[in-house]
Amino acid sequence: MNSGALLVNAAIPLVVWAVAWLTPSLTSPTLPFGVRIPAARADAPVIAEQRKRYRWLVGTAGGVLLALNVGLSTTAHSVWPGVVPALILAVFLAAFHRARVAVAAAKRDEDWYRGLRQGVVTDTSLRTDPEAFPWPWSIPALLIVAATVVTSVVLYPSVPERLAVHFNASGIPDRFATKSVGSAFFPVFVQAGVTATILVLAWFSFRARPELDPARPADSARRHRRFSVRAVISLLVLAACVDLSMLAGAWPIWHADQNLSPVLVMLPILVGLAVVVGVAVRTGQGGSRLPAGSAGAPEENTGVVRRDDDRHWRGAGSLYVNRADPALVVQKRFGFGWTLNFGNPRALLLFALIVGLPLALPLIVR
Repeated sequence: MNSGALLVNAAIPLVVWAVAWLTPSLTSPTLPFGVRIPAARADAPVIAEQRKRYRWLVGTAGGVLLALNVGLSTTAHSVWPGVVPALILAVFLAAFHRARVAVAAAKRDEDWYRGLRQGVVTDTSLRTDPEAFPWPWSIPALLIVAATVVTSVVLYPSVPERLAVHFNASGIPDRFATKSVGSAFFPVFVQAGVTATILVLAWFSFRARPELDPARPADSARRHRRFSVRAVISLLVLAACVDLSMLAGAWPIWHADQNLSPVLVMLPILVGLAVVVGVAVRTGQGGSRLPAGSAGAPEENTGVVRRDDDRHWRGAGSLYVNRADPALVVQKRFGFGWTLNFGNPRALLLFALIVGLPLALPLIVR
């Protein structure tokens, strides 16, 4: 295995492990491990203890898996793409679920919401005077797609009759197909589909309902505005990076005498992921790590706490199911970004399109 393949094989699990380790720091202090709690309980000993145990488990198990991955790749030259990231993800989910159960049990047993006034709040200015969608940041992705289309059209007459359509871990082609519009332009179709999907999801997410804090609604609205803009920009940057990786991957398909470079293919994606992770750490989910940004004195606490809505979050707190909520997209309870309301039929349709398009694309092209 060449050094480039080794680098890529080590980099992807490292990114997954880093994101898993950082996850508790990304969400609001009132959502430890996806459990809604009053702000006054954010420093509860059980939360600090579970956060420490979670990081110990993820850090130790992830470190062992990373070392094992590098050792096998360099000595035995054994590579199982996706296996180590999947194992790290499994450790993350198990550790997260364990901490979530412990925090939820303490919340229930000690009745943390007893005597508190729960409520929701909205800021109509977010609808009457919304932030502008950062369309200029989509231009790089669209230009790369356009460049890929032009390149494929220009090169098509000289494309060999036998095209490489799959490469092994070292970048050597090991599967071929007869030249056709479908096989030669398949990277273009995939690139366009991925770009369109990210743009649509970014637009819906940008217009998603804000999660405002009724204790300090004005401050949380300002945080939400900055969070939405920065999060969507990071997604659009990621889209451009993914498109660049696809262009790098398409080049050896169109040139039979060239092998695939794993570094050239994965480096743009890793850069895009680094941008997303950097924005997540800087802003926090929903802008929880951002300052209020008010020029005057801090907003006075209204004494109202966010409504306890844990019953609408299923599994490990990753699935939102609320048929009474008209929202299509809502902010995640952990991690960074948004998720669908699976209790909304329109959200289910959107989910079916997102999942179905990649599955149907090969059949459509064929």
